[in-house]
Amino acid sequence: MIGRNASIQLDASALTRARHQCRRTTSRVGRGRKASGGFTLIEMMLAIGVLALILAMLASSFSAIAHSKVHAEGRLYVDREGRSLLWQVTKELRNVVQTPYAASDVGLYGNGRMGNGTAIDTITMSTFSGGHRRAITAMTPETIVTYNLTANPDMAGCYVLTRSQQSGLLTSPVKQQSTVLADNILMMHIRYFDGEKWGESWDSSSLPRGRQLPAAVAIQIEMLAPGGHVMDFATQVTLPMALQEW
Repeated sequence: MIGRNASIQLDASALTRARHQCRRTTSRVGRGRKASGGFTLIEMMLAIGVLALILAMLASSFSAIAHSKVHAEGRLYVDREGRSLLWQVTKELRNVVQTPYAASDVGLYGNGRMGNGTAIDTITMSTFSGGHRRAITAMTPETIVTYNLTANPDMAGCYVLTRSQQSGLLTSPVKQQSTVLADNILMMHIRYFDGEKWGESWDSSSLPRGRQLPAAVAIQIEMLAPGGHVMDFATQVTLPMALQEW
């Protein structure tokens, strides 16, 4: 009987120790789970730093793309502007008047000038007015057109290109009508070919009748685009009325 009671006491003691051991193990596991379920302050700071770096890189990329888009659109606009200028000057040069049958008020005056080390030439011509075409029975009225460059006070190194015109039928000078064509001109160089060589200027009034116009005119224009990009435009125009059949 005493041995049985001792055995029961030993079993109860072993059971108690087993329960305590299980509680300690469960407590350790719980604390481990709680510790593995969160982040330390250092981990949070590293994560925030990496996120900030990624956002800064994305912002820089988006800013570069936006600036590139703006500059590309600006260069496209300047390209259209330059081509339009060359088209207009070319069209009027091709209609410059010279005929032995009726006196012309102005043939062609080209003045070569320099400004800030670059060419800023001017040109004055007597061209057909209206639709720039010949009438059925005679020449249409002449229009005296001048292209001139003046310094742009708002953009250092740039010039304002203006086009002025007046009727060639007037007997007394009047104020010309001026139109600003561009304000970002860096250079305008005009050369004249007399059939043998190129020159920097032209004066029809000093030449004999029938030879008052050059055979060709070369035009080069440089324009400033956004971002400091320089765009160059050039063309060469043949003057039909410089031919001998006129």
